[in-house]
Amino acid sequence: MAQYAGDSIFSSDQIHTLYFQFNPLNWWDSLTATHTGDYYIKANAIIDGQTFYNVGVKLKGNSSYNNSSIKKSLKIDFNKFDSTLAWNNLKKINLNNGFKDPTFLREKVCLDFLNTHGANAPRCTYANVYLNNQLWGLYTLVEEIDKTYLKDHFANKDGNLFKGDPHGDLKYFGNNLSSYYPKYELHTNETVNNWNDLLNLISILNTTPTASLETSLANVLEMDSWYKVWASNILFANLDSYQGSGHNYFIYHNTANDKFEYIAWDVNEAFGNFQQGLSLQQIKSLSPDYLPSPLGNRPLEEKLLAITSMKSSYYDALYQMLSSGFDTTNLYPLIDSLADWIRPSVYADPNKFFTNGNFETNIDFDLGNTPALKPFIPARINAVLPILLAAGYSPLGSADLQNINSSIQIFPNPSNEVIYVTNSANDFSIFSIEGKIIKTISSTEEITAVNILNFNAGIYILKSSNGDIVKFVITKN
Repeated sequence: MAQYAGDSIFSSDQIHTLYFQFNPLNWWDSLTATHTGDYYIKANAIIDGQTFYNVGVKLKGNSSYNNSSIKKSLKIDFNKFDSTLAWNNLKKINLNNGFKDPTFLREKVCLDFLNTHGANAPRCTYANVYLNNQLWGLYTLVEEIDKTYLKDHFANKDGNLFKGDPHGDLKYFGNNLSSYYPKYELHTNETVNNWNDLLNLISILNTTPTASLETSLANVLEMDSWYKVWASNILFANLDSYQGSGHNYFIYHNTANDKFEYIAWDVNEAFGNFQQGLSLQQIKSLSPDYLPSPLGNRPLEEKLLAITSMKSSYYDALYQMLSSGFDTTNLYPLIDSLADWIRPSVYADPNKFFTNGNFETNIDFDLGNTPALKPFIPARINAVLPILLAAGYSPLGSADLQNINSSIQIFPNPSNEVIYVTNSANDFSIFSIEGKIIKTISSTEEITAVNILNFNAGIYILKSSNGDIVKFVITKN
């Protein structure tokens, strides 16, 4: 197995402890005064008992910064003042403050999911952070997308790395490179400052005839990495991304295959916590074909959805994720174990943005307009899976849709008008996947027909009076 920088940090089962000691008396004023620039303050650090002298510390973030709390997000540059410094070979790390997440779990769960499914994404863990011996709070510790990451993941680090900020919508504004400078950030090769490869990608995307776009785009963009991040952002309704706000991603010109690689970034508002003007219910039922209004602003999605084969490749990524981890069986225990792991640190955090009660509540229940984590998962499955089934995808495995030990059988499954329940000579009830009872039926027949025309599309559970349980899917044309 490849050994990457930071492996021991992100695979550790401990919450890391990071102390930063600033010498100037006005250190906080210096940090806040230089927030908008690329300016670091010197600090000595003790990290999990290891001492580092003269590391660089700066405040970071936009929305996460603009609040009254002193708990700001931080970027740490070990290499800034001493080129020999690194923490487990990492030169930079990010410490994010969880300013909109009562559970502290959104970023961790989403990034772990992306990495598990082979998408290009940073890794994430947790750290208790102290500034001048004062506990500042619990932070998510997120890997930096830099040359270290590029070398580990792509075996090269010399290509152009662009960040899609502040307005990286990939729209075409002509061949004048200066038109793109205010919309993206170049994070490598800044001195050379050659943006022709980005312009080439954008030009191909926007000006290639539909009939040849699939081939032409695949020559300059690694499509697999794009489809995976797109699918994950839709499943987690992570709309503070290209899928919604049109930024928060990296693309790297991989010199090994001469293609751009799409890299996820800043997923802290996953689980529907950035709502793009949508209602809570609209976020939970977000279509896999969602495009923000007005149309014309997300060409990388709009053009691909209009091409049957490319839309199918995107749907393949959605289906694969639903088949291998985006389900309650996998994610509920993960959420519970992570919550148990960080709970003492959450409770001890003196500067957190929410109460201890909010932390506990929002795992299972919506908190105002902030969706709960657990119910969000079946809601997203109910919104996405029926559309995939209607597009011709097979139902998920028998273990998912049919209890093989059950004496009850349902056919057809999926269905959109009526289901037939065999061996049903007893009472049975139909529940939504969230556990809400929908209908109770008494029958003495061996096969019972149930009209489902008035049911919404989604996954349902049928439970008989003798305890047999069967799942089935309702689709809508």
